[in-house]
Amino acid sequence: MPHSASPEQLAAGLYVVATPLGNRRDITLRALDVLASVDYIACEDTRHSGALLSYYGIKKPLLRYNDHSNSTDRTVLLERITSGESVALISDAGSPLIADPGYKLVQDCLAMAVKVEVIPGATALVMAAQLAGLPTDKFCFLGFLPARHQARCAAIAAVKTLPVSLIWYEAPHRLTETVQDLITILGDRQAAVCRELTKLFEESRRGLLSVLLTHYQQNPPRGEIVLVVAGNTENHNMDAQELLHTLLAEMPMAKAVAEAVRLTGLPRKQLYQQALDAKK
Repeated sequence: MPHSASPEQLAAGLYVVATPLGNRRDITLRALDVLASVDYIACEDTRHSGALLSYYGIKKPLLRYNDHSNSTDRTVLLERITSGESVALISDAGSPLIADPGYKLVQDCLAMAVKVEVIPGATALVMAAQLAGLPTDKFCFLGFLPARHQARCAAIAAVKTLPVSLIWYEAPHRLTETVQDLITILGDRQAAVCRELTKLFEESRRGLLSVLLTHYQQNPPRGEIVLVVAGNTENHNMDAQELLHTLLAEMPMAKAVAEAVRLTGLPRKQLYQQALDAKK
């Protein structure tokens, strides 16, 4: 399906362009105009992005930029931009920089007063928030949870008291372990698992975490997952002592105290003494 608009000359700069999550039709006309007009396109996977561009009849030189890219790779892109060329940054799916590589490149561009322009579009976390049936007036996006059990539990404990919907990305092979940890630390809250958004096997399943756990233990999930969990509604003002008890159950004392200082703003000496008392 060729893109019919005539390419226009773009000013030198970095163009951060959102691409579809799955359904190729979920791309804006402006995004297509920009991709057809830039001098280069930086992408995570040239084969994956090449297929999308081919679908719209766009032919541009592709440069690889992903989690493995380093300062040298960023310098190459910056040199192209500062020499007068335009570069689009896209991810494999959705909006670049949202749990995807790219923020260091944007930082470098801004530090050098290089033009940065964002062309908005699909974002999985926003779509999941809309589908979950949980409050959306305020929510907290927390990226990917750590893969290791102890670190994952600590990350969950750190947001236990937040009175807002919590949103994470998760890998399918870790989903049941993560849901079990959420139940242990947060309690059996309402939640939603949104999977393979905009793709052929899209699924949004809602219910108590315990119900979701049983389902996915019996039906191992596939594909990309967004997990939305209800915020704390019982006590929005958990005191420091209760917070410390929660953290001490999941991590060493020194780390628990440091995390409590970060979350409460209270003096470290005071929290350290409370932690010692709790240990006794």
